[in-house]
This record gives sequence, C-alpha cells and structure tokens, in this order.
Amino acid sequence: MNSHTPGAASAVDLRAYLLGFWSVDRILWDRSADIRGTFGGVATFLEMDDGALRFREEGTVRWVVPGGEPFTGPAQREYVLRPSESPDTLEVFFPDGRPFHRMSFLPADDSELHWCNPDTYRVTYSLIGPDEYRYAWDVSGPAKNLLLESVLHRGAVPRIGGGR
Repeated sequence: MNSHTPGAASAVDLRAYLLGFWSVDRILWDRSADIRGTFGGVATFLEMDDGALRFREEGTVRWVVPGGEPFTGPAQREYVLRPSESPDTLEVFFPDGRPFHRMSFLPADDSELHWCNPDTYRVTYSLIGPDEYRYAWDVSGPAKNLLLESVLHRGAVPRIGGGR
C-alpha cells in the first residue's frame, strides 16, 4: 500500500501544503461482501484561531447496500489537525478532541494504526506532487473488512450550501 513517487516523499511543511481547497475522489470496497462504492466531493483545510487546521470533507456517496438496493446521498466528516513537534507531521483529532492518528508523508511515518473496537484501521499517506496526495484506509477485524482509497487534488472550488 505504500506507493511513493521517487523524490516526492521529502520533508514538507504539511500544514502549509494542505491549506485550502481540494477535490476528493474515493473508492470504497467492502471486501467481505465484495461491494464497491464511491465518494466524490470537496475537502477544505481552513486555519483555526489556535494554529490548527479544520479539515472538513463533504460530497456524495454512492453505495449498494446488502440486498442490492443502491444508495446515493450526502456525506460529510470533520477533523482537527494540530501541529506536532515537526512541521512534516500533524496530529489528527476527532471534532470532540479525541486523538485519532498522526499524518505524515515521510516514509518512516506515513503509516499509522487506529484501534476502533473491535477493528483495526491502518492509514497510509502518499505525496504524489505539489497538487496531489493519496491515502488509503485498510480496515480489518471481526466487524469490518474495508479498503478506502482516496485521491485529493488541489484547487477544488467549494460549492455554496453543501456537497456535490
């Protein structure tokens, strides 16, 4: 899952790199049921008064639920990214302040684990270039067996009033 472009994994001021608007395209795969879906939308990374970034993602998810019924609808999520001891790493928190994981593009730090009882979530980040990065969540355990692969491109224009 760790796929780096040669030379792209050098240290980067992650907070400055992320700031702004990004388009998001995600492939969702429930491996246990072999069901696939997509998410498309916009991610914003906006400065907060305390130096953190507010990460908000909103868009449209398309999914086939068990039994074959298609679902298309709005989806959103939000996190807070706080500076760490190094500019190439950010600490990711849930909106209520609970710690989630660390984010970095450096090869030594680009993969993180998060335990969400009873499953393990593993994320891997890849810096592709100045206007593109990717990350993948590999979720495994007795309750879930998912692969969520996201590609973000800089410069999406936010829509007034919500998702796509």
